[in-house]
Amino acid sequence: MKVIGAADEFWRLRLTRVDTLDLDFEWHEDILYREPPAPNLDEVEVFQVEAVRLGGADAVHCLARFYDRAEAEEYLTAARDDLATLTKAQFEDAYLAGEDEIPLD
Repeated sequence: MKVIGAADEFWRLRLTRVDTLDLDFEWHEDILYREPPAPNLDEVEVFQVEAVRLGGADAVHCLARFYDRAEAEEYLTAARDDLATLTKAQFEDAYLAGEDEIPLD
């Protein structure tokens, strides 16, 4: 069944910050533990622009990833403009073609 309507009736966009750390896990006897972080960790921030489907099954599609917040916000603004003007099918063809869903926990 094909659903027709405005894209913003089916999707919402959000910006998510992901911190990536290279954590080392070590075995100590029978317990897995993580050593306390060093004072100068090389933490990397990644900003993801994600589309969240409303209603139905909860799922997230990562539309783009950026290392710079300003670039991510610029992309988000453009995608929100498209979300407000495109139909559901047009938005999905433009932004979600070939993307895999990330199930929400």
